[in-house]
Amino acid sequence: MRLNLVWIIYRSDSKQARTQANNCAKELEAIGVKAIISMNCLNDSPLPEVISGNSILPDLAIVLGGDGTVLGAARHLAAYQVPILSFNVGGHLGFLTHDSRVLNEESFWQKILQDSFLIEKRMMLKANIQSSYVNESVGRNNRDSSFQEPSDCHFALNDFYMRVYSDEVSPTCTLELEIDGEIVDQYRGDGLILATPTGSTGYAMATGGPILHPSIDAIIVCPICPMSLSSRPIVVPPGSRLVIKPLGDISRRVKLWKDGVGGDLLKPGQCCVVERSAHHAIMLLLDQSPSYYRSLTHKLHWAGSFVKD
Repeated sequence: MRLNLVWIIYRSDSKQARTQANNCAKELEAIGVKAIISMNCLNDSPLPEVISGNSILPDLAIVLGGDGTVLGAARHLAAYQVPILSFNVGGHLGFLTHDSRVLNEESFWQKILQDSFLIEKRMMLKANIQSSYVNESVGRNNRDSSFQEPSDCHFALNDFYMRVYSDEVSPTCTLELEIDGEIVDQYRGDGLILATPTGSTGYAMATGGPILHPSIDAIIVCPICPMSLSSRPIVVPPGSRLVIKPLGDISRRVKLWKDGVGGDLLKPGQCCVVERSAHHAIMLLLDQSPSYYRSLTHKLHWAGSFVKD
């Protein structure tokens, strides 16, 4: 990989990540590569301003933090096809990151320059809030919905989820799910998760959803604490168009979250349309990286230690 410009994005509340970012910048400058450092905040990321303020996109983004820092960087950089190489510095589980000790290896930057890595493309989702109206004179299973006023798109590498807004009278909500024009179910409970395979080890897994290998393109639908035992997680094809509508009176608002970051509010009469994004998150995998299954057993503490016969 030819490196002329590298962006170093670090977790804003981690002194360790900030120190490592400065070290990386010095090492890059020592080999003649320009480096720009930017922090990533949970709710108020400066990355959009960094992108708009630079006419030249980087050849690589080094991300220092936990999975949340990687998710934030991916939401902003995937549309520009900027590859991401991430390290767990000040993070927690780190499903999407490499061990930070790799950064201390003398040959690290030479391996990047010599293409000693793999490139993995991860599916992302996009969502937008739209106003809708329903022709009530048509039968329930053949309702003709028209959509208007699309808002700005939201993107997610892990998941979108909709939960009741904090000032509601009741902690539950009712969400109607339509897939490719067909009404599938009405979920009454705490909300609904729409996850990618990358996000299958996150919130979706905590609600009883399946774990999908990241090489599989699909969308996972998981109800959150449903009030019906018949409401089960399902996996749908990646080309599906999912429309979620809050039901009830005007006060029954729900909030859209993207990778754990707050987004728009929805109220009855509006809907959220979720589809596969046209672009992927491009992730660099170093040859030292363990297998996906080894990562699962390590991060999720499966099976204790393996014993060889």
